[in-house]
Amino acid sequence: MKPRERIEIALNHEAPDRCPMQISFTPEFAERLQRDLKIESHQLHNPHGGGNTYVLERTLGEDMLLTSVGWANSYYQDAESYVDEWGIAWGSQPYETPFGTGRYTEITGHPLADEGALASYQPPDPNRPELYTEAERVIREFKDEYWIVGVTVTTIFETAWALRGLQQMLMDFALDPDLADAILEIPYQYHLTAAKKLTAMGVDMIWTGDDVGAQHAMLISPAHWRRFLKPRMAHFIAELKAINPDVKVAYHSDGNILPIIPELIEIGLDILNPIQPACMDPAALKKQFGQELCFWGSIDEQHTLPYATPEGVRAEVIERLQTLGKDGGLIIGPTHHVQLDTPLENFWAMVNTVRDTPYSAL
Repeated sequence: MKPRERIEIALNHEAPDRCPMQISFTPEFAERLQRDLKIESHQLHNPHGGGNTYVLERTLGEDMLLTSVGWANSYYQDAESYVDEWGIAWGSQPYETPFGTGRYTEITGHPLADEGALASYQPPDPNRPELYTEAERVIREFKDEYWIVGVTVTTIFETAWALRGLQQMLMDFALDPDLADAILEIPYQYHLTAAKKLTAMGVDMIWTGDDVGAQHAMLISPAHWRRFLKPRMAHFIAELKAINPDVKVAYHSDGNILPIIPELIEIGLDILNPIQPACMDPAALKKQFGQELCFWGSIDEQHTLPYATPEGVRAEVIERLQTLGKDGGLIIGPTHHVQLDTPLENFWAMVNTVRDTPYSAL
C-alpha cells in the first residue's frame, strides 16, 4: 500500500494495512540517526521540512512529507545568535545529554516590544516565489507516493508574541485589544497567504496552529482564544476549503486545549496534533471526539521516548493503536521532534512496532 493511500484511508476513519506514521527530529538527533543508518548528509536537518532531502523520512517508512513556509523556519538556525527576517532576535543555548551536546534556540529580542515601532514595521513578503520552490519540488517528486503537508504552524499567536514579547502580548489582550489585533494580523495575513498558495499548488494538508496550551490547562484563557484566535482560524480554514474542498487542515497546539476542541471541530478542523498524553488522555479524546476528528501524534516525548525501556515504548505504541487508532483516524508519531536525549533503542522500538503491527493483528 502506498503511503498516501494509507493516510487517505486512515483519515476516512477506516483501518488501512497499518497505522500511518510521521516523525520529525531535532538536528542533533537527525545526525545520530544518519550515522546509525550510515546515511551521508552535510545538510542541517530542518524538523519542519524546509530544504530537507527526505532521505531519513523515506528510509524510516514514514507516510507524509513536510514542506514549510513561514516563521517556524526561523528555529534551529546554525548560529550562536541571529536575527531572522521578521526582525526577531535569537540566541543558542547548549544542553547536555548522555548522547552528546544539543542546542536549542531561544528568542532574545522582540522588534515590536515598543508599540511605537508598529507604525514603521515591515514584515517579510509571503509572495516571494523562492519561498515555494521547495514545495514545488516535493509535490513534483513525491506526491504520487506520499501525503504532502504544507507547514504554516506558529500561524498567529506564537509569531505575534515573538514580535511583541509574550508577557506584553498577554497584557495587550486584556488592556489594549485593538493593539493586540493589529499585531496578530501581521503573522495571520502572512501565513494565510502562504497556506492559500500551498493549497493551490496541490499539497494534501495544511498544518496550522499555535501553542495555546500548557501542561494542565490553557496558556491563554478560552475567552481570549475565542476573541482573538478563533475568528481568524475559522476564516483561515474556510479560505483553504474554498480553494480545495478536499484539502485537510491539521491544528497544532502543545499542552491541554480540551476547552476549545469542540470549537475547533465547529470551524471545520480535520486533524488535531500532537495529543500529549501527559496533558490530555488520548483514549478519552477518541471516545469524545473520534467521530468528528482525526488525531496525529500521541507517543510521549516528555517521558516515554527518553526515559522508558524499549518494552515500555512498544507497550505505549500498541496501546495507542488499540485506542486512539481504533478503526483508523490516527497518524501516529512522537508528540514533538525526537530529542537528542532519546536512546536509539527506544526510537527503533517505536518505529518497528508501528511498521510491524498490522491493524488485523490488533
